[in-house]
Amino acid sequence: MIKSKYALRTSILAGAGIIAVMLSGCASGGSTTTSTSSASSTASATSADCASDATTADNLVVGTILPVTGSLAYLNPPEQAGVGLAVSDINAAGGVDGKQACVLAADSGDSTDLSVSTASAQKLIAAKVSVAIGAASSSVSLNVVDSFASANITEISPANTSAKLSGYGPFYYRTAPPDSVQGSALGSLITGDGNSKIAFLVFNDSYGTGLRDFTQASIEASGGSVVYGAKGAGQEFPPGQTTFSAEVTAALAAKPDAIVILAFDETKSIIPELVAQGWTMPKTYLSDGNTADYSKDFQAGTLEGAQGTIPGANANDEFKASLVSWYKGAENADLKDFSYAPEAYDATTLTALAALKAKSNVSADLNKELAAVSGANGGTKCASYKECAPLVSAGTDIQYTGQSGIGPFNEKNEPSSAFIGIYKYNADNTYTFQSAIEGQTSY
Repeated sequence: MIKSKYALRTSILAGAGIIAVMLSGCASGGSTTTSTSSASSTASATSADCASDATTADNLVVGTILPVTGSLAYLNPPEQAGVGLAVSDINAAGGVDGKQACVLAADSGDSTDLSVSTASAQKLIAAKVSVAIGAASSSVSLNVVDSFASANITEISPANTSAKLSGYGPFYYRTAPPDSVQGSALGSLITGDGNSKIAFLVFNDSYGTGLRDFTQASIEASGGSVVYGAKGAGQEFPPGQTTFSAEVTAALAAKPDAIVILAFDETKSIIPELVAQGWTMPKTYLSDGNTADYSKDFQAGTLEGAQGTIPGANANDEFKASLVSWYKGAENADLKDFSYAPEAYDATTLTALAALKAKSNVSADLNKELAAVSGANGGTKCASYKECAPLVSAGTDIQYTGQSGIGPFNEKNEPSSAFIGIYKYNADNTYTFQSAIEGQTSY
């Protein structure tokens, strides 16, 4: 239980590796084809870059504001693949009332240089895109969300989790669950492993401190305590810091049972410092901001036994194969990370279904139908654009179930239910899916 505001119920389903979590309360680009007129029904089909004169009169203009550069750049390939595969599938199914979808890509950068996202948002606004898919960083979205809203552009993030964005406004949606769900899951995981004294190494970013606060509440509700890096202790470090001797020394001096690292690229400097000061990894916990492939960054065995959480579904093998094939065709590169790919795919597909229902590719018009096609009003369940589009065209209410396993959008414009994945690091510093946690919020 997270103090008095949240009720957390977990049950392990034998053989399925699924922990069900009930949470009640109020949660606070690469080389692609240039034509927009052709489509392929195969997974290897590439999404179409928007022509310079593309407008919503002729196309579903899918703008992306994803981390091509910056500390979250490792998330760009799976999110790009999710958007691209969805656009390919939309076009293969006939587009939106015969109008093809196309992609206008922009770089979000990260929170260390917000001028990148500011400029990219203006690029998408000037193009009058149908939607802006992104950003990955909650801090970046907080930087651009008002600009999009002022221009009546709908932003849908596949990866934002900060509670500050819950119910932010009518033009902001997300297909990732808020940190109230991930924090509950992470805290439950940590204390469930038998840890009671916890240290946080957390950067002073809205994502980091927000997730720390929810995780701390979960830890304390289970009888644990935070001995370093707690809320209000003033022990956060600034984003972009590169040396951590003092922070690690202070954290270890508190004699924690476990250490939680909430950071982005700073993790690559924190881990070696922990190792140098004698800390072992099986009692180390990461989150979606840094649960990444470190096989090229650390010596084999460095992270073995560490665990991390990533909001979102663990993509099934068929969907992964389609993503890999799409990315190979679009970028001539291998796709190894699937973080937020299902959420990016669903954000794009929901946009197309909303446009179809609104009979308009204009962002302000389709915005009014997003909740409806997600199933907020009930309706016939359908799992793909190809399956859902004929129902929408016939005037049938639908609930798009998609790839990420999220429930319909709630009144906060975020999933009414969603999954949190738990992953464990292997000897080669890559991670393997262990189980899934389903969190549900009600207001």
